[in-house]
Amino acid sequence: MKLGKIFKNGIINENPVFVQVLGMCPTLGVTTSAENGMGMGLATTAVLICSNLVISLIRKIIPSKIRIPAFIVVIATFVTMVGMLLKAYVPALDAKLGLFIPLIVVNCLILARAESFASKNNPIASMVDGLGMGLGFTVSLTVLGMVRELFGNGSIFNIPLMGTIYKPALIMILPPGAFLALGLLLAMLNKIANKKAS
Repeated sequence: MKLGKIFKNGIINENPVFVQVLGMCPTLGVTTSAENGMGMGLATTAVLICSNLVISLIRKIIPSKIRIPAFIVVIATFVTMVGMLLKAYVPALDAKLGLFIPLIVVNCLILARAESFASKNNPIASMVDGLGMGLGFTVSLTVLGMVRELFGNGSIFNIPLMGTIYKPALIMILPPGAFLALGLLLAMLNKIANKKAS
């Protein structure tokens, strides 16, 4: 498979959030703002690229009986490294994302890419797959965060856009708002996809 197609699949055709509906825990939990969504997406992207690379490199020496535990150890190593880097260099974002950073270890998106792609393909293709899926995840979380922040606070990336007249819909920054925003975005994207298909 061509590298460009692998990359495009992650962002558009097989988008983890809007097409495959994977990784819902961080998608719904951290997207109260565009900044949080982007931070979580980029952290996940880093883990995806590195873990896909290592899993692809060691895929032939891992016995099939311990494949999943071995993948989890590799993923956990990179999650720990990303967590330490966030604590050291972006402590404010680390505080906002909190428990969701360690939970990247069990994110079904990362395990799915390790099992379905990295364990069956060469290192370069696996890194491109990790980059494409990671950026697709980042874009999805950022867009969802922008929608929730806009309607919940009247701002995007903490830049006020609605003025003082706007009365924020506080439900959008609460847990039910995540379901509402995601449902509306999925419906809109499905309608666009159906129009293109017909």
